[in-house]
Amino acid sequence: MNWDAVSFDWNQVRAFLATVEEGSLSAAARVLGQAQPTLSRQVAALERDLGVTLFERGPRAMALTEAGNELVDHVRAMGEAATRLSLSASGQSQIIEGHVSITATDMTATHLLPPVLMQLRDAAPNINVELIPSNDVRDLIKREADIAIRHVRPEQADLITKLIGSSSAQLYASQSFLACAGHPETVDDLSTLSFVGMSPIERFLPTVRASGLELKAEQFEVTTASGTALVELVRQGLGISIIPRYTAKLFPELVPVLQDRISFPMPIWLVTHRELHTSRRIRVVYDLLASSLAELL
Repeated sequence: MNWDAVSFDWNQVRAFLATVEEGSLSAAARVLGQAQPTLSRQVAALERDLGVTLFERGPRAMALTEAGNELVDHVRAMGEAATRLSLSASGQSQIIEGHVSITATDMTATHLLPPVLMQLRDAAPNINVELIPSNDVRDLIKREADIAIRHVRPEQADLITKLIGSSSAQLYASQSFLACAGHPETVDDLSTLSFVGMSPIERFLPTVRASGLELKAEQFEVTTASGTALVELVRQGLGISIIPRYTAKLFPELVPVLQDRISFPMPIWLVTHRELHTSRRIRVVYDLLASSLAELL
């Protein structure tokens, strides 16, 4: 290998790649936890070391030059290799201490996981858990989290998945809403009632219709991207919505609607990267989540 040809710094390459992926210096600085001037100097230093101009700098945007476009695929490959190196090194750790990040929907994180994390604290007090409530699917291969709890089985080959149980969701409304709107007795009765939905509604409606409910988008008078906000909106009487049973049981003012006719299955998948599965601290958390959630469900 010609070591003299490798004249740039990885931090400079990372700054360039983050700017490409995030679309601007300011956005790249945020995701890397750096000041924008520092990141800008790193990109400029990479251009100087390589002897090329990577970006055309405008007042509001940065566009890749022809040279930048030619290099970006190589830089992405370097980023993926760096991620694999990090994963492999983490997988070799045999110390039951350190940081483990878990991602789950905000309702699961808020209403299902706290007692499980209390058990983890007792079993492995030297593990520090970062809980990442997110209704977006985090990318475990890119190390956006170490472990994920999902309701859909992922398909990536590098991931280990385990079906640990199944819950379900139902239609619920508040007692106050039903006192005003009336308690629906048939599926057809739902066609005139107000609903609270997850946004974007275009992605939420297919889940609703898969159960046989032909609701119209305009019936969802309030939508939110937050599951915990959705529960509160239903509690306050703004409409009917789909809520997991494990959440609804915490709020006695929530009343099931047509519970014998409409149900939404919710499989619970536990997911981690195959290399992280060899790390003792990841394995301890993974196994405890599997056993404790299975018991709860």
